[in-house]
Amino acid sequence: MPAEPTPSPSPGPLPAPSPERPLSSFAIDVPETLLTRARNGEGAAFEQIYRWFERPVFTLAMRIAGDRDEATEVLQETMLKVLTRIGDFRGHGDGSGTPFWGWLRQIAVNEALMRLRSQRRHEHAAEPNDEHLADDRLPPPPAAADAAALGRALAQLPAPTRSVLWLYHAEGYTHEEIATLMQRTPSFSKSQLARGSRRLRALLEPEQAHA
Repeated sequence: MPAEPTPSPSPGPLPAPSPERPLSSFAIDVPETLLTRARNGEGAAFEQIYRWFERPVFTLAMRIAGDRDEATEVLQETMLKVLTRIGDFRGHGDGSGTPFWGWLRQIAVNEALMRLRSQRRHEHAAEPNDEHLADDRLPPPPAAADAAALGRALAQLPAPTRSVLWLYHAEGYTHEEIATLMQRTPSFSKSQLARGSRRLRALLEPEQAHA
């Protein structure tokens, strides 16, 4: 069984997130000098980038895929693509305004969701009509702070529901952005968030009560 990535030193945190947009675990301020060295093919520079982003990529892949082997594959494919495409990233100067961590996260999310689509895990998920049930202001259950309990609960949810919950609450994507990533509609994202939040609370609160 593949070993879970181990923590490694990382640069200082970026500014605190706003209540509306949580700060992603990917939000690491990578120095431009390090990126330049990586673009120039310096192995040590890319190794440092790998160590900083190994855990965020693996965690995101685990929450979406729900499987350690799949998450390991996502991590490997993501980092391979970052290695081969890092020359395409030109930073804020390219006009996109996307930081390096956002660019890398996009690759990881796309890789994880592509694997879900290829396995047709949510092939029969119907487009919902109950988007009014979603309350974007509703925070995750308090027990969600317990990573182990959260992992157990998320593993019991359908893959598309789990993906929406993680992308929305942990990564700060909007419903419109999630709809684009998952090739769905904003109403699908909103409904999955509502349904998933209710189910997650039901799964977590008993664990919290017996903690």
